[in-house]
Amino acid sequence: MDPKHSHSSVSKHLFSISPPLLNSANPWATSEEDLKALYNCPYTGAVTIRTSLWKAFNQHPNTHQYTFFSSSRGHATANINVDLPEGRGEVLPGETSSLNTLGYSPIAFEEYVTMLVRMSRTSALQTKQLDKPKPFIVSVTGSAAEVGRCCEHLLEVLNDPDKSYPASDKDATSSGLDLMMEINLSCPNIPDKPPPAYDGASLTEYITAVGDEKAKTPETYTRGLHVGIKTPPYTYQGQFQVLIDALERSTSLNGGCPISFITATNTLGSCLVMDGKNDAALGSANGTGIGGLAGDALHPIALGNVKTIRSLLDTSPHPDVKSISIIGIGGVSDAAGYKRMMSVGAAAAGVGTALGRDGVGIFEKITHGLEA
Repeated sequence: MDPKHSHSSVSKHLFSISPPLLNSANPWATSEEDLKALYNCPYTGAVTIRTSLWKAFNQHPNTHQYTFFSSSRGHATANINVDLPEGRGEVLPGETSSLNTLGYSPIAFEEYVTMLVRMSRTSALQTKQLDKPKPFIVSVTGSAAEVGRCCEHLLEVLNDPDKSYPASDKDATSSGLDLMMEINLSCPNIPDKPPPAYDGASLTEYITAVGDEKAKTPETYTRGLHVGIKTPPYTYQGQFQVLIDALERSTSLNGGCPISFITATNTLGSCLVMDGKNDAALGSANGTGIGGLAGDALHPIALGNVKTIRSLLDTSPHPDVKSISIIGIGGVSDAAGYKRMMSVGAAAAGVGTALGRDGVGIFEKITHGLEA
């Protein structure tokens, strides 16, 4: 008997985040302490981990930085602290947009998975009050082959965690660990590596790598893995169509389209924020200070991307594509922003810049605002 089979025969569960509020992959979801705080917050329905590579990203605080700024003021005023792993801008009143020249997490993919398994086997994660475990969305990037390996590894951890991570205590179990995977194909800050999500052939390569790994899942596996794509801000119809065409092509793969969700959007690249002296506010790997825009300034284009992608998904003739959900990200900082994001078709709303400004308490603020 063939020990492998199509992922369509693995027990499927609907993509769902409840409550539909979570963090985006960002620098405030880097450390174990960050992830514990986000998971144990009763107002988050999932936790997204900062995007990682198979091998750790080489980060330096003088070239990988972020700052908050006010769009109405027109320039940054915050000081950058370079005594931390990345250059972190101070939080000042009214500066609700952000710019970053960051890359990826300095923590490698397998180190994150080890961290999650360990936390799930201890009392680090407060799960007793939950009907079911919150999913950790492991955001990854790299080559298509590396992303495929990440998918294979997460499927193994979901179904046979002791194979790679033997429990030191016979009573320990990681059965409460729920995982999803986000493929970040949209970071604008990596020199000489344009975001693959703008190119149809590159998108197809990554989607196929995931589909191939899912198609090889052993018959003993009963838990499937939701996989999503994080997209950049698209600015014209042809870019949206490239995404939809790649998804529709993937319906011919063994098991159909392997994508469950789209995270829209990442930061807007090629943006520059100056300081009061008209110098670049941030350091960067290429020396220009040009980076990715987020926060309030990104909100209108994020809404437009979510609405357009949702409309195109809904009109697809392929049920696999039509059923894809969207996590809407970009400038959500209060209940009004959350309502706007959900009204244009998001299944859940993610928070980035506002988390960096307000901490985990932002999720309580948004939730209470919805109840008012």
